[in-house]
Amino acid sequence: MKLTLDALRVMDAIDQAGSFAGAGDLLFRVPSAITYSVRKLEEDLGVAVFDRSGRKAVLTAAGREMLERGRRLLIEAEDLEDRVRRMATGWESEVRIAVDDIIGVSRLMPLLSTFYEGACETPRIRLLTEVYGGPTDALAAGRADLAIGVTGELPQEPAMRSTTLGWVRFLFCVAADHPLAAHPEPITADVLRQHRAVVVSDTSRTLPRRSSGFLPEQDVLSVPSVSAKLAAQLGGLGVGFLPSCVAAPEVAAGRLVARDVGIQREPALFKLVWRADREGRAMDWFVRTLSTYEPILALLDPLSAAGESDTDPRE
Repeated sequence: MKLTLDALRVMDAIDQAGSFAGAGDLLFRVPSAITYSVRKLEEDLGVAVFDRSGRKAVLTAAGREMLERGRRLLIEAEDLEDRVRRMATGWESEVRIAVDDIIGVSRLMPLLSTFYEGACETPRIRLLTEVYGGPTDALAAGRADLAIGVTGELPQEPAMRSTTLGWVRFLFCVAADHPLAAHPEPITADVLRQHRAVVVSDTSRTLPRRSSGFLPEQDVLSVPSVSAKLAAQLGGLGVGFLPSCVAAPEVAAGRLVARDVGIQREPALFKLVWRADREGRAMDWFVRTLSTYEPILALLDPLSAAGESDTDPRE
């Protein structure tokens, strides 16, 4: 067979990283091994799958078609491997965990240490950082088995199970030396429109992307993470809503100022969600442990502390 699963993994890594060297980092291989895999695939198929004429490696039309269909094969192969292993041992071959950017993967390190110190027989754990609808999208598309910090409605398929974790509140903040820091409150939409908004980009790939936090005709600075949004607002590059768990220390230190813009942003309900078809002993451990995991719960308001809204107005 000319097309192998390993070749598809290499193509997928190059597409994600944008370069052969970046793909090598993702797959823990030297760049020459990546180059060899692509060259051999193209020679075997007689088709160019990447256009190397520019600074980035870009898929050709044939390569894009191959990868889009191939990604489904990769998911099915991983599912088959996982199903066989669960049938034999009860332990999954891999658990993929999508973490909302507000929570951050670093908070899971003590939990992973406990997991590895136990009698775990799951050889691979993969952590993903997602934003907005990204955790839900990762579950629906098969990139993740478990997601922490899901907001909004869940898709009808595949079947999922969930438990609520708590609420995230939001503060509208500006840098201490920003013109709006001393502007009379409430600050109107007409005034806000004169100042740049900082927004975090949704990482969804298959589900519709969410966007909010800016007004028509308002300049927008889009950033990839909440930490980047915080840095931009601390630097006076723009304004917007920040999670209170992120903004409160900066407000207390005087680096940010919370302002009344006449709009009450409802808190977002964060859920722990997992795919019903991926349940095994490792998944059971993570669900039970994360449901009461203090480093995450400490960021959230208790379920009884907020209203019924389930929006995600982090911008």
